[in-house]
Amino acid sequence: MTGLKEKRRHLRTDLAIEAREMLMGEVSGEIPGVMVTSEQIGEIGVTRVNISTPEAEERMGKKQGRYVTLEVPGLRKKNTALQDQVAGQLTKEFLGLVELHPGTTVLVVGLGNWNVTPDALGPRVVKDLMVTRHILQYEPETLGAGFRPVAAIAPGVLGITGVETGEIVQGLVEKIKPDLLVAVDALAARKLQRLHTTIQLADTGIHPGSGVGNKRPGISRDTVGIPVIAIGVPTVVDAVTIADDLLEHLLASIMREATDGSPVYPVVKAIAEGDRRAVLEEVTAPYGGNLMVTPKEIDTLVEDIARLMAGGLNAALHPAIGSGEPGKYLH
Repeated sequence: MTGLKEKRRHLRTDLAIEAREMLMGEVSGEIPGVMVTSEQIGEIGVTRVNISTPEAEERMGKKQGRYVTLEVPGLRKKNTALQDQVAGQLTKEFLGLVELHPGTTVLVVGLGNWNVTPDALGPRVVKDLMVTRHILQYEPETLGAGFRPVAAIAPGVLGITGVETGEIVQGLVEKIKPDLLVAVDALAARKLQRLHTTIQLADTGIHPGSGVGNKRPGISRDTVGIPVIAIGVPTVVDAVTIADDLLEHLLASIMREATDGSPVYPVVKAIAEGDRRAVLEEVTAPYGGNLMVTPKEIDTLVEDIARLMAGGLNAALHPAIGSGEPGKYLH
């Protein structure tokens, strides 16, 4: 177990599905206390992970609760029909994690730094949300039936405001007393192919900055006193992880060609079995060992996925929108 914990300590990922994949590569059989179901809905892969015991929480490195992951490789392409389908599935999965009533007040918090594109997902989603709390309070006849009171905020980050995001959120919760908090944030993934193609929902809350090694106080039921649904999309991958994967593939190829008697074999074997990450982290030391990678088309990708997520959330939070034509809320 010590080796597994050490390896996970270096693995920067916010995705429960990746934490499980890593464990499955190190242990045989299923993980006690972790239930996983998967299904394919058209081009959308849906994986639901339920962590139900403290022991499973410890082994997975993720809080007890339910995690839903939507994997859609086609999201990188400008496919409006697919985006509509994913928004509809996002609505369905969201409603499967929480029970909403007609008068449920919802506070949506867009976490992240709006000045840094890979971290601007939360604020971009908030920008496209249908915010109704003030209208229902002062002019309810304007909207009619089928709309819940929804408030939203993009509180920025500690470096901009000088205030911990968790403190801002706690103050808002105490003031407006919502029944549900939805936190939207950019995440970190381990695998490049999951950037902007994966959406994770969880009923465990969120810990801003944890995926990039910048842990901040968490936002969860324990800290704010109400249910918290976290929704995120990975926008960055640790550079050391990418380099380590490439090196692993290279060494594996050399090992297949080399024989035990080859002079290169013991050298390659020693590198393959050694602490490659420690060496790679030395290379990134000038960056504080915290170099993250994001695609060059990050602006377009974040804009597209934020619009999709806002559409799915609008349909989930407002029955008048969700009962309309599928995908209509994206256009």
